[in-house]
This record gives sequence, structure tokens and C-alpha cells, in this order.
Amino acid sequence: MRGFDWVIYAAALGFILLVVFSLAPEAEAPAPPPPSIIAEEMGPLLPDPSPLDELVVVQTGPPQNGVGTAFAVNSRGDWLTARHVVDGCAKVSLEVAPGNYVPVARISLDDGHDLALLSTGRSPNPVRLDLASPMFLGSEGYLVGFPQGQPGELASKLVGRSRLVTRGARESDMPILAWAEIGRTNGLQGTLGGISGGPVFGKDGAVRGVIVAESPRRGRIYTTAPQSVDAFLTTMGVPREAGPSDVFRVRDYGAASDTARRRLQVVKVMCEVGS
Repeated sequence: MRGFDWVIYAAALGFILLVVFSLAPEAEAPAPPPPSIIAEEMGPLLPDPSPLDELVVVQTGPPQNGVGTAFAVNSRGDWLTARHVVDGCAKVSLEVAPGNYVPVARISLDDGHDLALLSTGRSPNPVRLDLASPMFLGSEGYLVGFPQGQPGELASKLVGRSRLVTRGARESDMPILAWAEIGRTNGLQGTLGGISGGPVFGKDGAVRGVIVAESPRRGRIYTTAPQSVDAFLTTMGVPREAGPSDVFRVRDYGAASDTARRRLQVVKVMCEVGS
């Protein structure tokens, strides 16, 4: 082959190699889809609160002995629950082992939302909170606690915003989120009483809110909005720590729920109102 031909061959080879190596990074790491496509796959963004949001009216009565759920937000003994779980209780304790209860030393109530902070000496493993990320309609939510006083959980999807209106012993009006039930613990039937105060986990294992009410007829569960929890913890000056977390999936969310209870991230609350 003549020298001129070698020059042409080398130049052509160099051009091919340049093209190959310049394209390789894109082949290995394709560009992310535009935000509009991501939002479409996840469902529309959760709209802002509106005067037209569905009203959920709950009639409240005098305090009585009962069971609820709480979860740890740090390792210093700070636990979140729903206000109605502990409001009016003379004695509140957390079950840390079968038949073994730790007394709650201090209870702080949120005047504007169905939230309460329980303080004990220690909490072994806090949950991981996500109270800032945007939420999308259709997002999965996994509700974990002690329905009917027994370990149990539900799978759900976010359907929108509502407002919780309480009447009777305590009157209030607060923004909440509505979730549609799509699955529950085998054998769990009827009321979910006892799961109030428990966390709703996103599929990534981060907690997005606190369970506050249910509508069995409609198959709806209601939780506080993340912003309500964030404002309460900020007002109370509660430090937050991210503990271990697991992925939740529709096909096997029971395992992740059991792990959260076994770690004592999620515990049973006992309320005694006295004689």
C-alpha cells in the first residue's frame, strides 16, 4: 500500500475511534428524561389546599382507655403520634416488648393539628423522615401500626387532599391527605382502630405523615400533610435523625413493616384515662 493510502487509512481510523469514544459515555449513561415525563409517570403533582377539598367530619367523645401507634423521630426518646390517641389520658406508655411497657414522661400536643409528641428516655431506632419532597397523586403509601391492637399494615395510593373537621369534645379544622386502600394484612378485617398515630411510609422507606383517621365505607385512610408534621417538630425544637429504612413494595410490604416494628421504630401506645 502506498504512503498516501496509509495516511488516508490512519485518518479514517482516527475519525472512527473519535466517534466511538465520544459516543460511548452517552450509551452507558443516557440523559435523564425531562421533568414533564417523570411527573407523568408518577402522576400529577399533589395540588395545593383548596376550599373545595373534601370534608371529613369526625364526632369526638370523652377520653377512654385505648390503643394507638407511635414512631420515633430521633434516638433521644421523641416519638410522634396522633393527638387523639393520647389527649385526655392520665397515663401513656409504649410497648417495647410483649407485655413490657415504658412510661411516657411528657406529652406535648399540637393545637392546630392532630399531632402529639411523646417523650421517653430513649428510642433505639428512629425512622427516616421526608417532609419536604413534592408528592404526586397515585404515589404509594404504606401505613404501619397496630390496628385493633395487633401488628398490621396497609398499602394505599395517594388520591388527594381533604380537611379533617372534628366536632364534640374537641373542635378543629385541619388539612390532611387522603389515601385509597389497595391492600392490607391477611386476616385484618373491619376497623383499623389502633393504627392511628402510625407512620405512612413512601416506597423508598421514608415517612411522609401521621395516620389520623379512616373511612371504612369509602376505603380511605387519612394522614397529616408533611408540612404539618414539619411545622410541629420545628416549633417544638425536636432534632431529627435518619435511622435505618427499607424499601416498601406492594408484593411484600409486610416484611418491611415487620422490620420497622422489630427495630422499635414503630411501637404500640397504651392510653389509660384512670377511674
